[in-house]
Amino acid sequence: MPELPEVEVTRRSIDEPLRGAQVLEVRLGKVLRWPLGVPAQRLQGRVVGPVQRRGKYLWLPLLGADGQADGGLLLHLGMSGSLALRQDAPPPGPHDHFDLLTTRGLLRLTDPRRFGAAVWSAALDRDPAARLLSTLGHEPFDPLLTDAVFHAALKRRRAAVKLVLLAGDVVVGAGNIYACEALHRAGIHPRRRADRIGPARAAALLAAVRDTLARAMEVGGSTLRDFRDAHGMSGAFQAETRVYGREDQDCPRCGGIVRRIVQAQRSTYYCAGCQT
Repeated sequence: MPELPEVEVTRRSIDEPLRGAQVLEVRLGKVLRWPLGVPAQRLQGRVVGPVQRRGKYLWLPLLGADGQADGGLLLHLGMSGSLALRQDAPPPGPHDHFDLLTTRGLLRLTDPRRFGAAVWSAALDRDPAARLLSTLGHEPFDPLLTDAVFHAALKRRRAAVKLVLLAGDVVVGAGNIYACEALHRAGIHPRRRADRIGPARAAALLAAVRDTLARAMEVGGSTLRDFRDAHGMSGAFQAETRVYGREDQDCPRCGGIVRRIVQAQRSTYYCAGCQT
């Protein structure tokens, strides 16, 4: 599923092209996870402001004729969704569930499994946006997320550290691929209890999460099946993984064997030699 790097890559690919675009029409297909929440016609004439990201959500602020904020769209790509920005889009297919036609092109949300969302909210700090974002942890590059804050959050959790990373209520963005890679970089076993990780190792893990996510964003995210940014470009991080998807191969750091286990129905890859 698209994780934080893929969502951030998508944000970057639509922010500048859509900024200042006027909404001409909104087309709704099959209902996604939640309804839009307002009549589609209400969005017509609004102007798209700077696209933002919070966790795996994208926020498209909409400005009124006076240039003041007038609500916005909260978008989520779900398990298999993607956004495409096109000048000459073909007619919508069976999995195209939301079209935002603007003076800068057509933004289309395609989602075969329909776990994504396009929801209107009066503001980020008002419902439904505030409610949907309320359980999210720190952004990984937030300066307020210090080593001490991260370690204190881990000390409150008795679950396996891999599951704590996936939960997203301590730090957002470390999805399955990136959690595996970050734990390997930090030399921490994925089954180690979070509350048993000391300050130095917690600091190393936070740095590893940041390094992993930064590199993934630099190379366009990961394309394991069909992820593309809004202009159709694939990601390349999957070619750089050290443990993810490399069961029974040699660890590039210590020469140990990469193992695979299942945690919370997700595959976890780690080195049996250097992750403790």
